[in-house]
Amino acid sequence: MDQPASPQTNVGAHPEYPLFPRELSWLAFNGRVLQEAADTRNPPIERLRFLGIYSNNLDEFFRVRVADVKRRILLKKYQTWEHEDAETLLQQIQQQVKELGKQFNKIYLDIQLELRKHNIELIDDSKLTEAQSAWVKNFFRSEVKRHISPIILSSTDSSLSKILEDNTTYLMVEMTGSGKPDYAIIEVPTAEVSRFIELPLHLNTRKKNGHYRRQILLLDDIINHCAGDLFNGFFQFETICTFSLKLTRDAEYNISDTLDQSLIDKMSKGIRQRLKSEPTRLVYDAAMPEQMLKVLTKQLGTSSTDALIAGSRYRNFKDFIGFPNLGHQSMEFPPMEPLPSPDFEHYPTSFDAIRATDIMLYYPYHNFSYFTEWVRQASFDPKVSHIKMTMYRVAKHSRVIHSLLDAVRNGKKVTVVVELKARFDEENNINWARRMTDAGIEVIFGQTTLKIHSKLCLITRQEKGKAVRYGHIGTGNFNEKTARIYTDMSLFTCHSEITAEIDQVFEFIQYSYRPFNFQHLIVSPTWSRPRLLSLIQREIDFATSGRKAEIFLKVNNLVDEEIVQLLYKASQAGVKIRMIIRGMCSLLPGLPGKSQNIKVISVLDRYLEHARVYLFHNGGDTALYISSADWMTRNIDQRVEVGVPVYDNRIKQQIISTLDIQWRDNVKARIIDGKHSNAYVKRGNKRNLRSQQEIYHFLARQQAVQVDPDN
Repeated sequence: MDQPASPQTNVGAHPEYPLFPRELSWLAFNGRVLQEAADTRNPPIERLRFLGIYSNNLDEFFRVRVADVKRRILLKKYQTWEHEDAETLLQQIQQQVKELGKQFNKIYLDIQLELRKHNIELIDDSKLTEAQSAWVKNFFRSEVKRHISPIILSSTDSSLSKILEDNTTYLMVEMTGSGKPDYAIIEVPTAEVSRFIELPLHLNTRKKNGHYRRQILLLDDIINHCAGDLFNGFFQFETICTFSLKLTRDAEYNISDTLDQSLIDKMSKGIRQRLKSEPTRLVYDAAMPEQMLKVLTKQLGTSSTDALIAGSRYRNFKDFIGFPNLGHQSMEFPPMEPLPSPDFEHYPTSFDAIRATDIMLYYPYHNFSYFTEWVRQASFDPKVSHIKMTMYRVAKHSRVIHSLLDAVRNGKKVTVVVELKARFDEENNINWARRMTDAGIEVIFGQTTLKIHSKLCLITRQEKGKAVRYGHIGTGNFNEKTARIYTDMSLFTCHSEITAEIDQVFEFIQYSYRPFNFQHLIVSPTWSRPRLLSLIQREIDFATSGRKAEIFLKVNNLVDEEIVQLLYKASQAGVKIRMIIRGMCSLLPGLPGKSQNIKVISVLDRYLEHARVYLFHNGGDTALYISSADWMTRNIDQRVEVGVPVYDNRIKQQIISTLDIQWRDNVKARIIDGKHSNAYVKRGNKRNLRSQQEIYHFLARQQAVQVDPDN
């Protein structure tokens, strides 16, 4: 798949250490998602779902990254922004999004052709037979119409931007007759009715190889087909037409959280208002007539043309993440059943298992239910006195929180740190916080200036007259849903010094002014940066003294400038550095004299790579950590994050082996080079190695040996 032309790198104040703009690196990552949609080795339904993931990612990109760039442009007269020209960056973003959009449309057409081969067809309302049209109109009247309340546009009003919801699918309606056209906005009610409506088979006369073709109509097209029914009797019109649109807003809706108050005071009232309300993107059907678009932009008060993006017929492709499989099971990824954990299975209770040995689970290869079962047992165990947990993103129907509610009913003390600013999960977290508070759980909202992103659970148990702590530190959220599709690692331990430090983290969240000392954990914000810099510098010292020095890093993003500069210096000193980075990477690997000792790959496959692992050779005494933190400035300096050392040699070797497997991936691994060209790793004469499948089989073999050492 063709990639957009590479942008100019940002050399900033350190020309010897070039930086790739993180926004463009993020778009390159989303380009890799498009590669998965284009990859014919993936089943067709999964390819379509990857288009949904791409669309959902791009929505977030505009809500967060593009919104930030636009804020920089608006604030240029008030504050000096170093290292980049925001206007130039925005132009580069727009060009790359445009190129990716062309690829998206081509891939969508290719997938539609592939689906037809499997007797599945996506059609629009122009292709309906007379019988199908009658069925659609009846379906609209009985199932859809009651969920629609049109917004009638007034020629004198311009408050539409206050009415339209972020990233919701809308249709703009134009009714024309003898006078001026009338305009309205319809929200497509995807929360009440499925976006994908299958037409009855008995109305489909098309057959292939003796089989009926399954035909799917989008809800948008059903509304378009029946739009006249909504307005007849209320408006006089001869023709009526609809065109799709979607509005994207700035996710940082509270500017006081991100800007100094003195700076806010200096801004004009107009600038402050634009920062709060200016849409970052209005995507509309490119077929929308020019006059109709003028009416729309006037109603929205959109002042800049850079927010206007012409698109295809349909908006909100993110719904395609849930596209149903109406065909054979081979049209989806084959199931990989979660593996059992012998470490847990061999003991009557979770506490017995953790007391016997440290345990590492690797989701979704292992079953997340071991964590939920541990919390469930704690909820009624007479020996458990206190449960503490951080909550960043949890499932809508969380079994974990239900166990916490049971625990407080059983007289346990329960403390939950809730992050109310978990982007896009705020409402869910507020609802859970209210419910937990009402039940008697001590709910803590952390610090106003720091997001609580760590993945901690600490359970205190009274054993033989002493308080014994059992701890969990992970790379991912306590979320049953994402644990099935994100790769994450969880460490369970009763190591007394580590669990004591977990307890200190909870104290720090409540009482940050007290002195704390972390010898084992890597804790953001105060203690993380010096610790990470020290670990990298130690490898540099080994290299300069002629000893072996290596760093192996797996994170989602690497964009912290100080760390990137030190990694450049490490490469120049002779440290061999390998990195597996899913998303943004500001470092340019393979530059002669700068980063020739650094190699970077990115792996995208059926599961979202989410685990963070830091591995340092450390003169032969390997130091290995798993962490909730990426190597981004926000994770290091502006959040509460926790990394934990892995001391158990068996677990350490297991993690190293999985890293090595992923490094050898030659099916789903891409090379991250100075241009972010997303070239696949070449297989050469080696056998195909798809790391996510290989890791699953590796863990299965290891566990078979644990169960039967003679196997």
